[in-house]
Amino acid sequence: MTALSPTDVWTGDYLVERGLITLAQLDEATGLAESWNTPLSDVLMARNWLRPIDYYQTLAERFDIKLVDLRNEPPDPALLVETEVDDYTRELTLPWRIREGRIVVATANPGPEAILYARRRWGRNIDIVLTAKFDVLWSLQRAFGDRHSRRAVFELADADPEMSARTVITRPQLTVAWLLFSLLALGMIGAPVATLIAVNAFMSVFYLGNFVFKGLLAWFGALQQEAHSSAIDAEIRLLREEDLPDFTILVPMFREPEVLPILAHALRQLDYPQAKLDIKIVLEEGDDETIEAAKALGLEGIFEIVRVPASQPQTKPKACNYALRYARGEYLVIYDAEDKPEPDQLKKVVVAFRRAPENVACIQCRLNYYNAEENWLTRLFTLDYSLWFDLMLPGLERLGIPIPLGGTSNHFKIKVLRELRAWDPFNVTEDADLGIRMTQKGYRVGLIDSTTYEEANVSQSNWVRQRSRWIKGYMQTFLVHTRRPIHLMRTIGPLGTLGFISFIGGTMLSGLLNPIFWAIFVFWAITQTGGFDIAFPPALLYLSLFNLIAGNGLFIYLMMLAPFRRRWVQLAPFSLTVVWYWVLMSVAAWKGFSQLVTKPFYWEKTHHGLSKFTASEVAMALNPDAERAA
Repeated sequence: MTALSPTDVWTGDYLVERGLITLAQLDEATGLAESWNTPLSDVLMARNWLRPIDYYQTLAERFDIKLVDLRNEPPDPALLVETEVDDYTRELTLPWRIREGRIVVATANPGPEAILYARRRWGRNIDIVLTAKFDVLWSLQRAFGDRHSRRAVFELADADPEMSARTVITRPQLTVAWLLFSLLALGMIGAPVATLIAVNAFMSVFYLGNFVFKGLLAWFGALQQEAHSSAIDAEIRLLREEDLPDFTILVPMFREPEVLPILAHALRQLDYPQAKLDIKIVLEEGDDETIEAAKALGLEGIFEIVRVPASQPQTKPKACNYALRYARGEYLVIYDAEDKPEPDQLKKVVVAFRRAPENVACIQCRLNYYNAEENWLTRLFTLDYSLWFDLMLPGLERLGIPIPLGGTSNHFKIKVLRELRAWDPFNVTEDADLGIRMTQKGYRVGLIDSTTYEEANVSQSNWVRQRSRWIKGYMQTFLVHTRRPIHLMRTIGPLGTLGFISFIGGTMLSGLLNPIFWAIFVFWAITQTGGFDIAFPPALLYLSLFNLIAGNGLFIYLMMLAPFRRRWVQLAPFSLTVVWYWVLMSVAAWKGFSQLVTKPFYWEKTHHGLSKFTASEVAMALNPDAERAA
């Protein structure tokens, strides 16, 4: 436990004298500040016991220091250095003006650390003025917003174009595709029967390999479970809150005002020192409805609204890239607007990073749904996610195969994220791409047993919109990372390459091809025609039937087993209805493919708040006392 600074002691007493806080609030805040090793002011504002403006006005009066409003009196742009934005953000201190030959430095963090930083940076010939924390951040966005907006879009594409989906398909890839198509066309002209048999044989082997590979992933994933989790749980009890690092939380949103209360309530429930949270609600500057809704909530001082300047493409990764410029934490996590992470998730992540090798740059948590039993689609979606996050991804981790990250609850080391130039704004499954790119750069992704609960889609049309974007992003990711096959093989190894091709390529390709083979089988079963016999000699026919029966049976069996780990056994029988879910997936795959051709960077919006549980979730979020009483 760390003692409060003299400044905090004097300021706390003065706030009580002025009636801005109560003595009970001061006593509680003092204990938390000492336990968390954070300034008293951060605790008071994190608890919403003190308005920032009241704190800074009190501080200015108490220490007879000038308080400046940077919104009305912005810093001299000539004094600000773009490469030092990270320092300004971390120290909450920046050069403001020049007065009588002296640099006037504005700080929202008055004390010895700010003075030492200012003197190291600008020398002893300085004066200090006071300003608010959000004024510092707003001033930086005003000064560098246009440049940071451009970098959010083009930094990766400019620095490492081979790793960017800005170019959808390269000339060599087009050449290879043209050669394969030409070879197929020539084969159909010159030797149609042999060509059809060869294509069928290739696809049969592909399907068989896909079934076997995913079966092995589920097997190894089931083995990769409890020991690791038990060790992390044990270490959490030994954590000292004063040693925990600052943690940035990015919540990108677009036109989702209805779920804002759920989000704010869920983040308040995190078992982590609130004053060490840097929560940024990332909104498009034209999204006035959500911006006004966020303001109306009266959020605590740990929340900040970041307005992303308008530019194309208008995607979640671009918004996150922009907000990353102003992140102050050692670690960073992305949550979606409707997410409800388990309260101890951040502490588990800190322990996992401390236990992991230095090259582990990201910890992926599991995702699942809080409205799993709302209708047939939510049940199948829950089975799908349980198989994916509870079995498949742990299997990839155990085998050392690159992990395509999910779209939320990815916890990053900020320094590595910035080194890799963060997310690709042209890729609509930006985290899956980043997981592969991270592995190619020598970093690893780890998994922990902590779940973030989301709202499952209750509408099939909404689900198709979401899944088509995911599959389109997988297509983009596959195209990007197969541009240099030798480099891919060298950086992630033969098994990693095979796993990437099977997991990413197999997922998208099976969605496209399934309807064709289903149609052939249904037509054959109804008509009993012998017209297909020439293309399916006996050995190939038996292999195809094996794939159809045993392969699909395996997937149904795995989906049946997936919920048992969470003891959701009542969902298991619904795995027998998965065929229609696969049909929807193929619809989404073809929609994603068509958009890859016509509008590759278009972000298909998924609408949240459609669940019948949304109203009750909002009510509980707005009245947490009633929830506790219940």
